[in-house]
This record gives sequence, structure tokens and C-alpha cells, in this order.
Amino acid sequence: MVNAHVANASVPSGDCVLTLACPDRAGIVHAVSGFLVRHGGNIIESQQFGDRLTDRFFMRIDFEVAGDHPGVEELRASFASVAAQFAMEFELWDARAPYRTLIMVSRHLHCLNDLLFRTSTGALQIEIPAVISNHPDAESLVKRFGIDFHHIPVTPESKPDAEAQALHLVEEYDVELVVLARYMQVLSDPMCRDLPAKAINIHHSFLPSFKGAKPYQQAFDRGVKLVGATAHYVTAELDEGPIIEQDVMRVDHSHNQAQLASAGRDVEAQVLSRAVRWHSESRVLLNGHRTVVFR
Repeated sequence: MVNAHVANASVPSGDCVLTLACPDRAGIVHAVSGFLVRHGGNIIESQQFGDRLTDRFFMRIDFEVAGDHPGVEELRASFASVAAQFAMEFELWDARAPYRTLIMVSRHLHCLNDLLFRTSTGALQIEIPAVISNHPDAESLVKRFGIDFHHIPVTPESKPDAEAQALHLVEEYDVELVVLARYMQVLSDPMCRDLPAKAINIHHSFLPSFKGAKPYQQAFDRGVKLVGATAHYVTAELDEGPIIEQDVMRVDHSHNQAQLASAGRDVEAQVLSRAVRWHSESRVLLNGHRTVVFR
């Protein structure tokens, strides 16, 4: 099975990335390295992991090919025979090709602002054609970066239509990744199924956990000593998708409610940006309900 990064179909040869997952067996590394040698590939970085619990093998190779060798599209087609021999799911793409990423946000703009800034400086390998929000608050920020903004209000009655509009924009903008940068709406099961491993969410992860309204107020009232965040793929089970990245920050009795919330926002932005970066560089491979992350 091929899951090809669509932005790379006609790029010239150069620095490429190959990722694969398949049942573990002898000869996989030999077959892959042999393929690269035959096609003039020089390995720059190679990472692999064999999961003994699932008997699955995962690999990511960053390699370069000279200009007189095949381009990405031809390499991908040629690798199909190797993939079929080992029942591989694989991606092969130009390492420079940015992921077209649509961001969804509500009124908390810290994660959005962080992603927009990192993208504008080249720190993230993504291209953001549009931002969707169920509130108008982010419009001026988004337009300062020259990005299309779409205000799609959501009510219980309008939610099916709002999600249909969002999915239409995903198709219209040729989007490969959707990032919920503090989008405070629960996606429906059908929408989650339309975005398998193509949507990343961020949420706080306190110890202990505080659900419902005003989680930072609840955390302050309980005197928490750690605040944290979790970035994960979106699934139909709320906040139960495969985890990509997590982090925590220490706080203490001297933090008031505003400082606690500020610390939480910092962690959320950092965790989400790392998850987006690793996904856009094809460093995250699904392993059932877990992930393999080649950092």
C-alpha cells in the first residue's frame, strides 16, 4: 500500500525520505538498502524499530540521489515491487516538499500564533493556505500573514453543515493535514473518519486530570504542581487518539491563576509545534493505537 505525499509528484531528484511499516522478517533492511544502491541513493539518516509485541517493523530513511538519477515519482513506482514483497505500507517523497496544512481554531490563539510564526520563519515544513474558526477573533492575526480566513459558526443545529463546509475547504485547498489548534468543538464521528491520521489535536493534560469547564481554575483550586499538554491524532473517541507528543512544566504555590494558564499555554504551543513538525517530516508512523516517532 502506498500513501504518497501528494505535493511531491513532479519534483526533481535530490534529498528524499522513505518511511515504511510491515510485518517484521529477515531481509527488510537488505532489500531497502539494495534498492537505494541500485538507484544511486546515498543514505543520510536511517532509523528503524522492530516492535516485538506487534511483530511489526518500522523504518525511516533520509537519502539523496544525484541529478542524473530517477526523480521521486519514478523512485516511488520502482519501490512498489520491494514493498509488495514485504507487504509494506510506505511513503516516498521529496524531503523539501511542505505539507499543505489547514488550521482550525476558536478563541484561544496562542497555538495558532505559534504555528503561523514558526511557519513564516521556515521552522516548520508546512504551508498554511487557510484557517477556519467558529469565532471571528483570529481573522486579523491570520490576514497579517496573508492567509485566507474562514469564519464558520457552529451551533448544535448547524454543526453538520459547518463540518461539511470545513471538509469542502480541505478538498478545495488540497490539504494534507488538519491541525486543531485549540478548536473547541468536538468533531463528529463521520468527520474523524474522513481524516484518518490526518488531523492533530492539542489539549491540556493535568495531573490529576480536570475535565469540563475552566480546567485551569480547577487546577489552581487543587494546587497542582505540574501542568502539561498532549498532542494526538484525532479519532472518533474523544481525546483517545494515538499520542504523538507530551510535555509537562513544573509550577508551585507562587503561581496565581493567570500564571498557571500562561504556563499551560506555553506547553501547549511547544507540544503542538513539535507534533506538527514531526508529522510533516514523516517522522510519525502509526503502530495500532500507538505511534513510533523517529525524532
